Amino acid sequence: MSRRVVITGVGVLAPGGTGTKAFWRLLEEGRTATRRITSFDPSPFRSQVAAEVDFDPELHGLGPQEIRRMDRAAQLAVVAAREAVADSGVEPGGLDPHRVGVTIGSAVGATTGLDREYRVVSDGGRTWLVDHEYAVPHLYNYFVPSSFAAEVAWSVGAEGPASVVSTGCTSGLDSVALACELIREGTADVMVAGATDAPISPITVACFDAIKATTPRNDDPEHASRPFDRTRNGFVLGEGAAVFVLEEYESARKRGAQLYAEIAGYASRCNAFHMTGLRPDGAEMAEAIRVAMDEARVNPEDIDYVNAHGSGTKQNDRHETAAFKHSLGEHAYRTPVSSIKSMVGHSLGAIGSIEIAASVLAMRHDVVPPTANLSTPDPECDLDYVPREAREWRTDTVLTVGSGFGGFQTAMVLAQPDRGRA
Repeated sequence: MSRRVVITGVGVLAPGGTGTKAFWRLLEEGRTATRRITSFDPSPFRSQVAAEVDFDPELHGLGPQEIRRMDRAAQLAVVAAREAVADSGVEPGGLDPHRVGVTIGSAVGATTGLDREYRVVSDGGRTWLVDHEYAVPHLYNYFVPSSFAAEVAWSVGAEGPASVVSTGCTSGLDSVALACELIREGTADVMVAGATDAPISPITVACFDAIKATTPRNDDPEHASRPFDRTRNGFVLGEGAAVFVLEEYESARKRGAQLYAEIAGYASRCNAFHMTGLRPDGAEMAEAIRVAMDEARVNPEDIDYVNAHGSGTKQNDRHETAAFKHSLGEHAYRTPVSSIKSMVGHSLGAIGSIEIAASVLAMRHDVVPPTANLSTPDPECDLDYVPREAREWRTDTVLTVGSGFGGFQTAMVLAQPDRGRA
């Protein structure tokens, strides 16, 4: 019999406020953190809006050497991991370090650092033969995303399995699922798991401009992200990190740890169809949801809330709506659904973990975050998408899903560790 796995610590760095409390406050109040890009001049680009994290690494305890060595995404991961470990109450010194592991998800790795350093070594793109002597000494770390896991492991003293999961926009779900499996099979007792991405850079903006995936609604950044709304026209790029402490249920309960949620079920599928396209019937996501519910031993009627991928593109929102109907049946029409991307944007590989954080906090507070900016219902998206304002709602079991370029579809069921609470 596999061991049960629970989340005992949460750390979040997201747009609109750093730290888990600020993150939840933003969601509960239904505020948006989308704005015109400030980290570089976005005027040459089609889409000029994003959800940026107001992050000062020095104020968050990183030293000069750490700041110089690490890409922004690695910095976000390390700070989030430290918050999660502190929140969990785990004493790293009291654990066998070989039984503590790390998994970090990331879709685009050290994009910010690589973009910046290429501009430096090529003199703004003017030199074809670049001069490596102008680069930062640790440029190699930017090329190997495994450095993210290494940095987090060094930060928390973990000497067990360490890896990076990169499955596009489902990375943040898949990395936590891998950590869960390592505990279930007995390879580790504690895992520090989550995801990070800092993709707001000229090269990323240009790539999404080319395929017109991001919104051109530059005149109204605050309301630019509109999942499930009839007027939606693309997603808003974001950044951030969320990291968790995962533990085996019995040992966590024995030490008196707070139990945010149990990772009850998980499944992943690939549509083997198109790099960016989605079939409108949502069959692959529906299959992932069904398998995750089977593993969690829950029925559709047990799902209290669905934390949607909800990117705000026409095809994703149709695809996802169909998947919920196929997998949940009539219960899909009675279940609150919402997309926090309406408030914090789409941080690519990090968003799956950030949405796990939103899900466990929704369970803790019995509040469903809203889909901000949802004002004009789309007849093709006819479920209960909790428009504009948070809703008090008993939330014991949550389904959170992700969809990524390449055809990746992931579903995870999170549950109160002891269901049927008073």
